[in-house]
Amino acid sequence: MKQLRKWSRLLHRDIGYFFIGTTLIYGLSGIALNHMSDWNPNYSVEINNFSTNINLEKSDATKENVLKLLDEVDKRENYKKHYYRNDNQLKIFLKGGSSIMVNVHNGKGFAEYLKKRPVFYEVNYLHYNPNRIWMWFSDIFAGALIVFAITSLFMVKGKKGITGRGGIYTALGILIPILFLIFYL
Repeated sequence: MKQLRKWSRLLHRDIGYFFIGTTLIYGLSGIALNHMSDWNPNYSVEINNFSTNINLEKSDATKENVLKLLDEVDKRENYKKHYYRNDNQLKIFLKGGSSIMVNVHNGKGFAEYLKKRPVFYEVNYLHYNPNRIWMWFSDIFAGALIVFAITSLFMVKGKKGITGRGGIYTALGILIPILFLIFYL
């Protein structure tokens, strides 16, 4: 048992050190993704209202007029495409996922700019397993979490270990998800 405790502490410590960055990545992105109904964890949105006198009604000069509008509101180089949502509204798509909406009759509109949220964009990108290499690394991380959990059971002996307070915490840690499943599944 003494050897088991020694190896548990050693593995627990070294796995913890090695995966500290990965743990922070999945912890931060997990919190962000849990609250997607409250906010967009990947992007912030900035809206700029404007008014223009440029004729944007459908015509042969529409694209050139759209580019003139971009000279006023954004940059011509950011233009991707445009379309008319209906007789009244023109939507212009910009590079980077941003867009512009204009009322073609009164010239009032708004530009909606998407900005990547620092840190959250990157950790969410990794959380979604962007490629096979990261998928394999995250699988290894998941396996390491299992080893991490098991080794924690044998690290401490006595009343603070698995036969004492640690056992109570372990039982609660197992019971809470089971109760959640019973009541909400």
